[in-house]
Amino acid sequence: MSKILGIIPARGGSKGIPGKNIRLLNGKPLIYYTVEAARASELIDQLILTTDSPEIAEIGKSLGVDVPFLRPPELAQDDTPMLPVLEHAIQHVESGGWQPEIIVLLQPTAPLRRGEHIRLAVNMLMESKCDSVVSVVEVPRHYVPDFVLKIEEGKLKPFLDAPLATRRQDARPAFSRDGTIYVFWRDMFFEKHTIYGDDCRPILIPDHESCNLDTMMDWQEAERMLQERK
Repeated sequence: MSKILGIIPARGGSKGIPGKNIRLLNGKPLIYYTVEAARASELIDQLILTTDSPEIAEIGKSLGVDVPFLRPPELAQDDTPMLPVLEHAIQHVESGGWQPEIIVLLQPTAPLRRGEHIRLAVNMLMESKCDSVVSVVEVPRHYVPDFVLKIEEGKLKPFLDAPLATRRQDARPAFSRDGTIYVFWRDMFFEKHTIYGDDCRPILIPDHESCNLDTMMDWQEAERMLQERK
């Protein structure tokens, strides 16, 4: 079995939902749901939390997560890309003499994630030998590029260089990353400097199992969906 490292990125600053990563969602800190999903997968050999916030670090530790460092401020800005955050975390783990083969990126903003999603993604990665596996949801047909317009010089034009679809049935399916799961090979990540690679395979998440928290409306919807799941 490949050695698997799970990484939970949870910085302190959040503008859309203040204190998001440790805000109580149905009575539990948001990161609790990610930790529980990781444990339920029964696949992750080492699970770490990367954060710049001492408060988030303490809550992570109380949930049994390893917090081996506090992320430096330059890696915790609003516009900080994910790649250097992951590089920093992986290199810190490897400095202790343990090198993972598979990386599982678990963003706390997907509280409906289950252990089954993690198992499915990891198994797909290992069986197919693809570069990565990423979860997606289908975009509603009236939002797909075949229907989308743009404004140029005050005029509405098709977003694509093609005629607009006239019926929903004619629109081509389109998909969007939903943040539930990202799984990729460690060596591919450092060689190609991407979490996707050239061969990225999808896991399609049903609407009732997907919720990515960006706004308070998303938060309220997540509370409703979690209560229904109970």
